Amino acid sequence: MADFQRSVPDAKSFLRRGPSILSRSRIDLWLLLPVLCIMGLGLVVLYSGAGASEEAVNKQLLRYGVALLGMLIMAHINLREIERFVPLFYVIGVLLLVAVLLFGVGAKGAQRWLQVFGMPRFQPSELLKLAVPLTVAWYLCGRNHPTSFGNTLVAFILVGIPVFLIAKQPDLGTALLIGASGLFVIFFGGLLWRYMMLAVLAGAAGLPVLWSFMHAYQKQRVMTFLDPESDPLGAGWNIIQSKIAIGSGGFTGKGWLQGTQSHLDFLPETHTDFIIAVLAEEFGFLGVLLLLFLYLFILIRGLIIAGKAQDPFSRMLAAGLTLTFFVYVVVNIGMVSGLLPVVGVPLPLVSYGGTSAVTLMLSIGMLMSIRAQRTSRRMRKV
Repeated sequence: MADFQRSVPDAKSFLRRGPSILSRSRIDLWLLLPVLCIMGLGLVVLYSGAGASEEAVNKQLLRYGVALLGMLIMAHINLREIERFVPLFYVIGVLLLVAVLLFGVGAKGAQRWLQVFGMPRFQPSELLKLAVPLTVAWYLCGRNHPTSFGNTLVAFILVGIPVFLIAKQPDLGTALLIGASGLFVIFFGGLLWRYMMLAVLAGAAGLPVLWSFMHAYQKQRVMTFLDPESDPLGAGWNIIQSKIAIGSGGFTGKGWLQGTQSHLDFLPETHTDFIIAVLAEEFGFLGVLLLLFLYLFILIRGLIIAGKAQDPFSRMLAAGLTLTFFVYVVVNIGMVSGLLPVVGVPLPLVSYGGTSAVTLMLSIGMLMSIRAQRTSRRMRKV
């Protein structure tokens, strides 16, 4: 009997046998599954929006593969171990933005890219989508009194420098997203309400100044947002056709590849910024509702990870990245439906393009890394 008892492991030794395959891979299924579903739905809509182009789908599949690989690598990185390199990452990003203004490659009236030594051009502003929330979280978590006026002011300056440089390119959509990512981190760092109200008042007072610095086409976008019917065949065309596509889809849609606004070339940018209008026309309200549910699932899961994070740095970073992802969704759907001015923000993991997808998946990988740190600590305690 004694030999038998010695051969039976107790509960604690059973739990210490080792983590599961998912734990070792540091993959959070509750994040990965909705992401894969969105990618799958995106490929279906992209095929239709790109004019039944298999080439576009194949290219997007390759980009998704790179993005998923980046997510997996990021999930295996302990963010606390690279925290000391965050300021260097931020400085390099800002210097690259300055280089864009001085030596950047222009296209469609904007100077947003760099091309070095014949290599493929890249957009440095995408790096700041990660560098800004990382830097603000790093700065605030290292302060004894992160909510003091001085520390809050420095945090706003850290956000404002890249936002200003990106707005000068001009790229108002990316500047908006990067500004939001930094402000969310500041908010979760314990921003006092009086400072928040002061920032809102300062922003409102600065609107006339902002208007004077805006380019003519940006002012036209604002005026078109206020009254798209004032120029139905010109500046208001995109929004009017987008609303027609969304409304004509009804509850269940016209059917896959049966959209008229997109396939008859009434709707612009059907595979990029306005792709959700294609989804609404062909799959109706139910298709849009499914996509929104998947986005909501990611939002809730990200906030849960942020709430259970083990340290202030991880908590602020997770919350900032999650809510920035949500801003992507709100801004894109808002501009396509006419609720917000058109600022050129892609629909996350659905719009055609690789840079945005890779950046978003790196953010998802950071969330997985934060969640894995909490899980590994809990297992060590057991």
